[in-house]
Amino acid sequence: MNDFSSGFHPPAVPGHETKLSAEEKQPAARCEWDFSLATVVSSTANATVSDTLGVIEFDPSNTILATGGIARKIRIYTLNSLLRPQEETVHFQGEHQSIAFLDHTNACDNCIFTPAKLSSLRWKPGTGGRILGSGDYDGVVMEYDVETKVPIFERDEHGGRRVWSVDYSHSDPFLGASASDDGTMQMWDPRCGEGGGSVAKVQPTKSRSSVCCVEFNPFGDALIAAGCADQKAYAYDVRKMVEPVHIFDGHTKTITYVRFLNAQTLVSAGTDGCLKLWNIVDSRLLRTYKGHVNSRSFVGLSVWRHGGLLGCGSENNQVFVYDTRWGEPIWVHGFDPMGRDSSGHHHAFVSSVCWRQVNGDQCTLVAGGSNGVLHVFVGKRKSDSE
Repeated sequence: MNDFSSGFHPPAVPGHETKLSAEEKQPAARCEWDFSLATVVSSTANATVSDTLGVIEFDPSNTILATGGIARKIRIYTLNSLLRPQEETVHFQGEHQSIAFLDHTNACDNCIFTPAKLSSLRWKPGTGGRILGSGDYDGVVMEYDVETKVPIFERDEHGGRRVWSVDYSHSDPFLGASASDDGTMQMWDPRCGEGGGSVAKVQPTKSRSSVCCVEFNPFGDALIAAGCADQKAYAYDVRKMVEPVHIFDGHTKTITYVRFLNAQTLVSAGTDGCLKLWNIVDSRLLRTYKGHVNSRSFVGLSVWRHGGLLGCGSENNQVFVYDTRWGEPIWVHGFDPMGRDSSGHHHAFVSSVCWRQVNGDQCTLVAGGSNGVLHVFVGKRKSDSE
């Protein structure tokens, strides 16, 4: 079995690197939030590298959390189980904080075993948090009934090439999409019986560069975005999947994630160590975010749309938070200071992140590492006097 550090590297395509023009000077970033570590979830048994967490997803109710990776299992947690009152006070960064230390076995409410390593999970809208879609290393898209723990839909149309990402349309929840190493982004509908429910298929690049990520616009516009190993992101009109209607060109290495921040802007992440904010209408680069380390692995990207915050992991084993207004991070937190993964090597990294999508002056960020440990952070907006 390959270890996670080799299995979760995005594909690279050789070619020249485009230099970005200098951006305008931004005012110094300021943090308007107090973040703290609330819970650490790990395995008390001898952990192996196969516990690595590659994806974390909150369900539409924002009360249920699913994780997946190369352990061939989906773990389901309730947020209440992760923020339970059983706590131990520890000395942390010079201050006493109450942190709950839990074991995966006890904290997990449900577990679904899968036939292959997982690279992507996404809850299916309109199902009350019952159906969970996945993409795996064998190129298969599956949908699981979380209550019965059995697959209810299977699609194998990527020629056995790894599926990096799956997503669902919010306007038509039956419509799904997958991005794969085979160089295609495909849309499908389980109601269409033939060809794996195929609805549309596009190949963004002539060279069949890997498509590493896909996301439907959740704000009502008929757009779907995909990021590729050719250093570009593409947006298509789902009603006419022929040529991209927008091309976002500015990264110098593989694009690993794309996320719609709102109806007007899109965020991308790449292995050039940058996050980028784009104006969708004219494909214009608005801001670049730098500080985290990312040159070869998938380290996660999540946007908190209500709070205007971005979260990502880093290959130096830290989780980073950016405010969309500033290009520098506003908060950084390290995982195990020894920087070890579960095999004992000094190359652990933060591999997945997910914001809880809620309104208000409090937030929750969950991050997973290549050592299989889950960290739950809570944030509270500072008062004006602070």
